[in-house]
Amino acid sequence: MRAPLSIVHRVLPLLLRMLFGSLRITLTWRPETACLPEGSAIFSFWHGKMVAGWMLARKLFANRRVSAVVSLSEDGNILSGTLAVLGFSLIRGSSSKGSLNVREETAETLSGGDIVAITPDGPRGPRHEFKYGTVRLASQCRTPLLFADIRYQRAWQLKSWDRFEIPWPFSRASIILHHISVPEFRSEEELRDWSGKLTAMLGHD
Repeated sequence: MRAPLSIVHRVLPLLLRMLFGSLRITLTWRPETACLPEGSAIFSFWHGKMVAGWMLARKLFANRRVSAVVSLSEDGNILSGTLAVLGFSLIRGSSSKGSLNVREETAETLSGGDIVAITPDGPRGPRHEFKYGTVRLASQCRTPLLFADIRYQRAWQLKSWDRFEIPWPFSRASIILHHISVPEFRSEEELRDWSGKLTAMLGHD
C-alpha cells in the first residue's frame, strides 16, 4: 500500500534537499564563456537524472520563477506535489497526453521571461533522446536551451526504462551545463535532423 500523498509530499522534498546537499558537485560550462541567461530559458536534463536535476534547477534559478513540466500520470501526481513544495510552478501534461496545454503554457511562460524545466526524454522515452517538441518550442520562442549533463560517481540504478539513478549520499557528481542556441527551422525535416544531432551529442549510457 502506498503512503498517502500528503505524507509523501512532506517527506520527499526533505529527503531530496538532504541528498542533494550532501553531493560533492563539480559544475562546468560548455562553452566555457557561457553563463545563466537573464531572460527566459528551457532548462533540461535526462529523466533518469531527476534526483539532482530538479534540485539543480531550483539552486541555479533560486530567485527566478521556474515552471516544471510534469506528466498527468500517477507518478506525475507524486512528483508535481513534491516540486510544488520545493517552490516550482507546474505545467501538467506530456507529449502523449495534454500536449496542447504543455505547448501553450510553456510558450506563455517563456514569453514572460521565466524558466521552464523539462526532461526531454520523458515521461516514457526513448531514453536519452530529445523529443522534437522541446526543440521546437526553444526555436519558436527564440530561447536558449540549457542542458545539464549529470553524472554520479556512485549511484543505485533502478531497472526502469530510464535506468533511474539515485546517487549515494556524499557521492561526487560531475555536471556539465551546455548552453545551446537553437536555430530557426525551415521545415520539420530540418528540425528532426538537428534534434537527432543534439541527441547524438548529449546522449550517453
